[in-house]
Parts: sequence; C-alpha cells; structure tokens
Amino acid sequence: MPNHDPVHSHSIPQDHARRLFLRRSIAIVPVIGLAGTAQTQQVSAPPHAGAAGQAASAGPAQAYKPMFFHPDEWAFLGAAVARLIPSDALGPGAVEAGVPEFMDRQMDAVFGYAATWYMQGPFVATKPEFGYQAALPPRDVYRAGIAGMNAHCKKVFNGKTFAELSLADQDATLELAEKGTLEFEGTSSQVFFSFLLQNTKEGYLSDPLHGGNKNAGSWKMIGFPGARADYADWVGRPGEKYPLPPVSIHGPQG
Repeated sequence: MPNHDPVHSHSIPQDHARRLFLRRSIAIVPVIGLAGTAQTQQVSAPPHAGAAGQAASAGPAQAYKPMFFHPDEWAFLGAAVARLIPSDALGPGAVEAGVPEFMDRQMDAVFGYAATWYMQGPFVATKPEFGYQAALPPRDVYRAGIAGMNAHCKKVFNGKTFAELSLADQDATLELAEKGTLEFEGTSSQVFFSFLLQNTKEGYLSDPLHGGNKNAGSWKMIGFPGARADYADWVGRPGEKYPLPPVSIHGPQG
C-alpha cells in the first residue's frame, strides 16, 4: 500500500523504518538493460503536495521528455510514484530521483515488450509464485492501467484525473488498485499496481545509468557504495562507516 512500510513502520522509528525498507528492497532489484533515451520535459510533484511533496516539487535534476507515455499518463506517473516513495528529510522521493524517466525508458526496452518472457497462451489466473501469466506485455499493462485509474477517478471524483486528486484520495485509490477491487479494461488493477510498485522500487534503487536514482541519491541515503571495484582496504574493518561516495557503472556520483 502507498506510504505503508511492509517492515511495520508503526513499531520502528521513521528514519530506521525507511532505511530498512530500502535496504531490503535493493536486494530484490534486478539489473535491467535499457535502450537509453534523453530529452526535455520534467515531472513535478503534484502542486497540492504537502511537506512530503514539497522537496520533490523541483523534479529531476535534468529535464526529460517522455518517449512512450502520453501527457495524461505522464502526469499520473509523477503523482503515483510520489505517493509510493515521497521525499522527506532523509532523502529524495521517487520524482526527484528520476523514477518516471526510468519507467519511460523501460517501456521501449526489453522489459516493456516482455521480449525475453514466454508470452504464449493459455493465459490462466493462478498463484503469484507462478509468475506473470497474462497476455499483455508491461507497456500495454501500463497503458491500460493508467487509463483505468483515470477513468475510475473521473467517475468517482467529479471528472478529476488521478493527478488532480488530494493526496488522501490518491492514497485511497492506490490502495483499491493494490487490492484488485477496481475494474479495468484489458488488465487487472492488482497486476497494474504490482508493476507500478516494483518498477518504482527498481527505478529508485537501480544504477543511475538507467535513468533513475539521480546522483545516486538513494544509495547515499542508505550507505550503499555502488559499483566500486576494490574493497581490499576495508577487509577486516566491520562496523566502520565507508567514507567514499557511491560509484555508478558510469563513474562517480558526487
């Protein structure tokens, strides 16, 4: 659920809970090959965002023009990921970390087309441990899912799209999607939400060369050194804080 930490944040101090959640998440983030794109439009946090969204309102450090997502889809994406990983005093949120750019680049890459997945029928609903069993590749799940989310919001909230809702209404709508209670055409809301959440984590914690994790912000927050090649000087020094900044596959990150 949005803003609900799966490591039981109600019993752990907020700063520890956030860092623990992100450290656990990084262990399940795969390295994904991307066809890189660059260009010129930025995603901003919703204008009504409160304290959690204010720090993200500047958007990513570099402007980016989406190549796959349409303007209404791009607005949804920025608003949704800002609720899944909002910025706070501890570190950047998903928007300022460039997660929407990461997702957009994924849509025209191997992942978006499910190019390496077995995608032949029959398509039968089954348990999650059997993996993705539907007919649509991720790029089409996103297109159908965002359309479904906005259609639901317009029906329930007097013509407003998801990006135009209050933060509380955005959270409530995402929770409904996560539970699979929204009716979408072409995909299920639960499948769509699972892609949205997983890809948000991946974009937030991946190597910056893939478009997300701008300036290795999430790595700095959790103390992850990145792709440094030599740790010989640190063998046998457990418990000491590593003093050097993270390194991307493309080089140092500040």
